Amino acid sequence: MKPLLLVALLGLLASAVARPGSQKVKWCVKSDQELRKCLDLAAAAPAFSCVKKENTLECIIAIKAGEADAITVDGGDIYTAGLNNYDLHPIIAEDYGAGTDTCYYAVAVAKKNTGFGFRDLGGKKSCHTGLGKSAGWNIPIGSLVTMNVIEWGGIEDKPLEEAVSTFFHASCAPGAARGSKLCELCKGDCSRSQREPYYDYNGAFQCLVEGAGDVAFVKHLTVPESDKPSYELLCKDNTRAPIDNYKACSLARVPAHAVVTRKDPQLADLIWQSLDQVQTDHSFNLFSSEAYAPAKNLMFKDSTVRLLRVPPNTDSFLYLGANYMSIVHSLKKEQASDDASPAIRWCAVGHAETAKCDTWSISSVSGDTTSIECQSAPTVEECLKKIMRKEADAVAVDGGQVFTAGKCGLVPVMVEQYGQELCSRSDVTSSSYYAVAVVKKGSGVTWDTLKGKKSCHTGIGRTAGWNIPMGQIYKTEHDCDFTKFFSSGCAPGAEPNSPFCSLCVGSGKAVGDQAKCKASADEKYYGYAGAFRCLVEGGGDVAFIKHTIVTENSDGNGPDWARNLRSSDYQLICPGKGPVEISEYATCNLAQVPAHAVVTRPESHSKVVRILQEQQARFGNTGTDPSFRMFQSENGKNLLFKDSTKCLQEVPLGTTYEQFLGNPYMDAMKAVRHCSETTPDLEKSCTFHTCQQG
Repeated sequence: MKPLLLVALLGLLASAVARPGSQKVKWCVKSDQELRKCLDLAAAAPAFSCVKKENTLECIIAIKAGEADAITVDGGDIYTAGLNNYDLHPIIAEDYGAGTDTCYYAVAVAKKNTGFGFRDLGGKKSCHTGLGKSAGWNIPIGSLVTMNVIEWGGIEDKPLEEAVSTFFHASCAPGAARGSKLCELCKGDCSRSQREPYYDYNGAFQCLVEGAGDVAFVKHLTVPESDKPSYELLCKDNTRAPIDNYKACSLARVPAHAVVTRKDPQLADLIWQSLDQVQTDHSFNLFSSEAYAPAKNLMFKDSTVRLLRVPPNTDSFLYLGANYMSIVHSLKKEQASDDASPAIRWCAVGHAETAKCDTWSISSVSGDTTSIECQSAPTVEECLKKIMRKEADAVAVDGGQVFTAGKCGLVPVMVEQYGQELCSRSDVTSSSYYAVAVVKKGSGVTWDTLKGKKSCHTGIGRTAGWNIPMGQIYKTEHDCDFTKFFSSGCAPGAEPNSPFCSLCVGSGKAVGDQAKCKASADEKYYGYAGAFRCLVEGGGDVAFIKHTIVTENSDGNGPDWARNLRSSDYQLICPGKGPVEISEYATCNLAQVPAHAVVTRPESHSKVVRILQEQQARFGNTGTDPSFRMFQSENGKNLLFKDSTKCLQEVPLGTTYEQFLGNPYMDAMKAVRHCSETTPDLEKSCTFHTCQQG
């Protein structure tokens, strides 16, 4: 009995620890003034306790180890916190009010009438908020390096700090090596803490005010109202502007400071609920440091208006955005090797696509170089992330995913063409297909009787399978809970416990099948052919697919499961009509939609197009090398490209994702985006700030 009693007691103890309200949020602070504010917060809101460390990095290490739970940091430290060895992520952002929201502007400030511009900073004295911080270091130094004003050949040449200290006559960059020229102008111990009077925004500005430095790198809200007439902004075009003209004369827009913590959804919920309670009931002013003067920006920036929850699964890369990350990489000179590679890295989703990609890669070898290298990911979203991070270069996706990719700063560069006769025409750069709803003949199912039926979808967020039909349904129902419309279904990519996963079958291999309802070819009912198979095998009453799928998988065409099917046993349904024959898709469809497209980063457009044109000349349907075919799938359907593709055509340089998708499709997306539950996490992360792409 005793071991059982011990287990029971341990169980009670564990539940006591886990019970909401019993766990405190351990906030990490870096100075005595910040500790005082934190202790006052803890007195007003018992959900908090305080942990003091020497600096931000020590706090990050403490949070990783579980000694502390949270700290608010700037973009440079969000980047550091997100590195593999710490693996923290941003969960809550500061919002600075109308006009800036969850962004701020990094600016260079100088005294009026001092007669130099941004490009003339060589030999001047500089004031920085801190080494590695956004407005004070990463953005201004990154800009000067990118513009070749600071000449720096990279880490192999010399450390960046050495290049900067050679460029400026003297500096105060708290956090730099003591005794170096970067600490020469500092007043205290040159640490990234309140022990250095010139630390942080107000400190860097004070360094300028007191004449220690000629320029201060700060955020746009730093200069007090009364001082504005005496100071000016330095613009990147070497002109100057008044302090309030920061929108036109800034070095960059930077994502707001954010609260970081370990990747633990329950901990994130606890931190958010505890902070939100305080900002809602006003039991304590989180955004004021007045009681602790002269210190400012304690725990949060004093200019914060409110805190906002960051979308789930947002890592530091997605929070900071591709532009900011490219600046950080320019300071590390990390990106040169990617661009120098003669190959493009194709992203394959799931096992079957990876196998095909590997065959393609081997076939693409010419001499001793390969043109295609393969990266793999479990979902299209993960592929898009890899492309954004420069870990992969390209993937072919459907219109809904072009929309998400576009929101994340990627661009369509080649489009699948399904008409052989159009492949030879250079004036044709668009291809489309019809989104249709298919039912079994004699089932009695019409568009008007769909409610309560079972549905088969190509995947959540896919064009023909989700966005178009659900956009139509939303327009009449005005309800985002589509589980009230369909009784059950298979929509790969839905939450595992959703009714839209109940009819999915996975790989069909084992109990506890990991592939069930996954948005990849490992789920038998995924994609066009999969959704049709779901209808054929009695899974659902309607399949939302592309107009050619029935004929491609019947009357002797298609894989084994489709061998004995007759296309005449199926019909199309659409609003305002009775069921019609499969061949009448031009007059009975849900929409005409853009073809699938290859997406990449904007700067990779010409490289991806050039290599794909070479590859299809060899491995296209009429290619010179029969050892591999890009548009045929051996072990599955529509792997890497749609099997109905006849060729890839270039999307003209500069075409935006909105232009590519067209107004009717953008309208359908706006309808379905009313329903945020089905907006991909990736898209929510990419659109959280207005400053991630701009």
